[in-house]
Amino acid sequence: MTGRLTPALGIFLLSLACGALAVAEELPGSAGRTDLSAKDQARVEAVTRPTTDFSKPESYEAMSGGAATSTAAVNADSFSHFSENLTFEQEEGFKLGNALFRKVWVSSPSSTQASDGLGPLFNSRACQNCHLKDGRGHPPEPGDDSGTTFLRLARPPANEAERARLEALEVANFPDPVYGGQLQDFAVPGLAAEGRMHVTYTEEPVTLRGGETVSLRRPVYAVTDLGYGDLDPTTTLSPRMTPPMIGLGLIEAIHEADIMALADPDDANGDGISGKAALVRDGTSGKLLLGRFGWKAQNASVRRQSAEAFAGDIGISNPDVPNSHGDCTAAQKACLEMPDGVQQRLGDTEAPDPVLDLVTFYAQNLAVPARRRASFAETLAGKKVFYEIGCTACHNPKFVTRRDAHDKAQSFQLIWPYSDFLLHDMGEGLADGQRVGLANGQEWRTPPLWGIGLTETVSGHTFFLHDGRARNLTEAILWHGGEAAAARDRFADLEKTERDALLTFLESL
Repeated sequence: MTGRLTPALGIFLLSLACGALAVAEELPGSAGRTDLSAKDQARVEAVTRPTTDFSKPESYEAMSGGAATSTAAVNADSFSHFSENLTFEQEEGFKLGNALFRKVWVSSPSSTQASDGLGPLFNSRACQNCHLKDGRGHPPEPGDDSGTTFLRLARPPANEAERARLEALEVANFPDPVYGGQLQDFAVPGLAAEGRMHVTYTEEPVTLRGGETVSLRRPVYAVTDLGYGDLDPTTTLSPRMTPPMIGLGLIEAIHEADIMALADPDDANGDGISGKAALVRDGTSGKLLLGRFGWKAQNASVRRQSAEAFAGDIGISNPDVPNSHGDCTAAQKACLEMPDGVQQRLGDTEAPDPVLDLVTFYAQNLAVPARRRASFAETLAGKKVFYEIGCTACHNPKFVTRRDAHDKAQSFQLIWPYSDFLLHDMGEGLADGQRVGLANGQEWRTPPLWGIGLTETVSGHTFFLHDGRARNLTEAILWHGGEAAAARDRFADLEKTERDALLTFLESL
């Protein structure tokens, strides 16, 4: 990266990129960091400045989540610990949220009542079933339907009225007219499931410096066993593998101005990186918010991310997404005629508050594990390579969270997520052809890297990227294209000792 933009310039350039939308509305973070005194602002700028000294670890670098970092022993439960700076009362809320996160929902009507409401169409019966051990999902394999990856469905606008709604960010995209916004591969008794994801892979060799050959597998997705007729011919399929759950509350506590300052949609600094902020419209207030959650940064809060997962993945209505029939469409009349699980004595939805509140709190406080071997010579050598080949242009190492965070556990913490939480063009190789809000069919949010070295320990595999096509970190890097193509090519041209050092650094995160 040739230089960081000032907050004012970053927001100005983004306003130009967003056109008339930004002219009429105030952008998130446009007033800068209003939570800091001048003294604190100077401290934050100093501590988040990119390092140039790779002879030793930076201060507090091993504590990836600040005071919230988990220092528990490394094992399969490493992503399931609560933030270490929670109060005793908050620990109780975390444990209640964990119980609800693991709760298995059942179809209506049933004798359980408080667990009624599954579906009628769904992908899973519990949050934990996809977020295994609160970690990364795994892709489907040919002939195996047990993956924790699903297909997002979306079509382009069909007329000027729909196009206007899309441009105003009133909607992120338009669902398939029959199958809705997500393909559900399960259904309650008496109802047909929507269909099955089918994937095939072809292998493509890539030669690295020194003659080492790496085979990349390119997936092709289709849908079989359609239960309700054909998909719309313009509907696109976008596979989404469940991401790890750690550090979400800390990400939410990053000030909008600090993320917006990294945005450079027109590449004004000439470094080849043109990150773009994902703006989303709040469903209640109508205000523009900064999207930072989801593969295309389509959600602005952990609560909204949780609410949409309840509704889309399990078919459970909640105060933020109150449709008791989940993703059923008007074309699926049998689905809409199924009984729902609303219990009026409990509330107006199948997961009324405090259910959504508790699950949100749980998700916000899953702790980031402490780094391993951060001070080792090979780790530091790999960190130097990570900086030199340009990875930090998107994987921004560190932030200091806002002083006025909703929860003190996330307030004013130096954190190391290694992400800018912006949208980047990743090239045709990773394109899904699906627009989501301001993200086009080649753009993806930079995923945070903290915890990536524990993927195999927690999840039992090393599948990466949005659809799990990469079988290890080397493959994941080699799939980078678009804005990341230069960094990818530099990686491929490294000496093997340098590549190994870089991988050692990533495995320490």
